[in-house]
Amino acid sequence: MQFPFRPSMVLIDLDGTLVDSVPDLSACIDTMMARLGRPPCGEAAVRQWVGNGVERLVARALIGALDGEPDAADLERALPIFLDLYAEQVSARSVLYPGVREGLDLLCGRGYRLGCVTNKAARFTEPLLQAVGIRKAFELVIGGDTLPEKKPSPLPLLHAAEHFGIEPAASLMLGDSVSDVRAARAAGFGIICVSYGYNHGDDIRHAEPDAVIDAFPELGELLA
Repeated sequence: MQFPFRPSMVLIDLDGTLVDSVPDLSACIDTMMARLGRPPCGEAAVRQWVGNGVERLVARALIGALDGEPDAADLERALPIFLDLYAEQVSARSVLYPGVREGLDLLCGRGYRLGCVTNKAARFTEPLLQAVGIRKAFELVIGGDTLPEKKPSPLPLLHAAEHFGIEPAASLMLGDSVSDVRAARAAGFGIICVSYGYNHGDDIRHAEPDAVIDAFPELGELLA
């Protein structure tokens, strides 16, 4: 299979696409819960809850579910605890997914303009990219608090397209979740998803991206 067009720019999501960050997120959530006098959530649950920013993750931990809202006072107390913990441990256990480094080398070698667009706050994004050794691959990094809106809003993608001077129709988003698909569709981008990421337990194929890959090196043939 070959992608319908050769993009001039590729924007790539971070958590669940480039990096498995759940081990660090889960450890911080469980420490936060302990400090609040509550039982731990566990990594399996946290893996189902990530993908919409840390505030939403903390809210889900407090209620123990994907949907719903915690007591406002509980969230106000819990969030600063988590943020302090995560700032200290943002890359203690997180690792690149297999094939990511090779895939990025391939894209860079072919001359693609690369940007990282994530819902993770910038204060966590930059240190994590540096720690796993891939920051230099990206000309532009947009965090979840860089702009007034984050994915699934198309704003971060359109901002990147304007930054690079590249039309959305010649641009590609590479992600793992329905938020990435919705943002790409709204922005007029192509969208490829990885099969292994964080999509709240749902098969990403149900969101109907243009293509699904199991590992980054598959981009070599797909974008040939």
